[in-house]
Amino acid sequence: MSRPQPRRLGRALAATLGLPALLLGSVTASAFTGTTAASNSAPAHQVVKHTRDDDRCNSIRFGATQASHSARFPRRFDLPAGFQPEGIAIDHSGTAYFGSRVDGDIYAADLRTGLGKVISQGPGTASLGMKADQRGRLFVAGAAGGNGRVIDTRSGKVLASYAFSTTTPTFVNDVILSKDAAWFTDSRQPLFYKVPLGRNGQLPSQAAIQTIPLTGDYKHDPMINNGNGISLTPDGRNLIIVQSATGFLFQVDPRTGVTKKIELGGAVMTNGDGLLLSGDTLYVVQNRLNKIAVLDLDQSGSSGRLVREIKSADFDVPTTAALFGSRLYLPNARFSTPPTPTTPYWVAAVDR
Repeated sequence: MSRPQPRRLGRALAATLGLPALLLGSVTASAFTGTTAASNSAPAHQVVKHTRDDDRCNSIRFGATQASHSARFPRRFDLPAGFQPEGIAIDHSGTAYFGSRVDGDIYAADLRTGLGKVISQGPGTASLGMKADQRGRLFVAGAAGGNGRVIDTRSGKVLASYAFSTTTPTFVNDVILSKDAAWFTDSRQPLFYKVPLGRNGQLPSQAAIQTIPLTGDYKHDPMINNGNGISLTPDGRNLIIVQSATGFLFQVDPRTGVTKKIELGGAVMTNGDGLLLSGDTLYVVQNRLNKIAVLDLDQSGSSGRLVREIKSADFDVPTTAALFGSRLYLPNARFSTPPTPTTPYWVAAVDR
């Protein structure tokens, strides 16, 4: 990709690192043993089961035509009953990855069909926010486990596991990738974690993990859900973190942890969860409000304005979003529905 101008360099970096759906995956997509089926109009509580004979991964390449292909993909497909999804990441070839709040299993689905399978068994604690990189690795936030791990999407093998906190309460909630690090939020502690990446993306040892306190405008309340979704700023120089309970967005210096509240002209991102950056547009998933706020940010991420909101009848407490082609894909966590082993869960796709 040519990046001759500094402004375009920052925007391209932010878009590249914040958009696993378009640019962050070089892994192959798969034709999976199907456990669920795609549906454009299936009732919300209907789970249709399918099976397929071929359990091997076959390469899918969309390249420059992914936008036109994605327009023909299903706008809704089911996840396994009782799965309790939270995070989502999509590689450039159209494989979507989801984490379970039940036991941390990682489920992969083909966006063309909605068919999928579990590719990595969880550690027994939840898997939340996740991002895919161009090396076929999935970075996963480990919730109350106080940890994060990196998974090979081809084999499902855990390549590395990092203990971030032994202090309780802890809730490692989301992750974003920059050129040289993975950054994780903790909703129950006033800090974030840095996993520095070496040359060619080399994963570090546990000793290299950094814990960075949040200071400045951010005010931590131990009784509420604090830092949640995380993104880069459009210029790629800083981070953005949303505080779910207050609805405030903060620009965060990744080196010092100093925060500045982002001015949004009075708009508040109440119940803000996953963040997704595309150029200078930030999508904020407002989970229990069943909508996505679309913000136009300045390059530094110090201010912005609410442009519009995206809603869908297929939303039932969506948590995070990933981009593929012209669509946003969101798993429905259904927090207001008591979970059982047979509770239906599904993914909704909306135009960006």
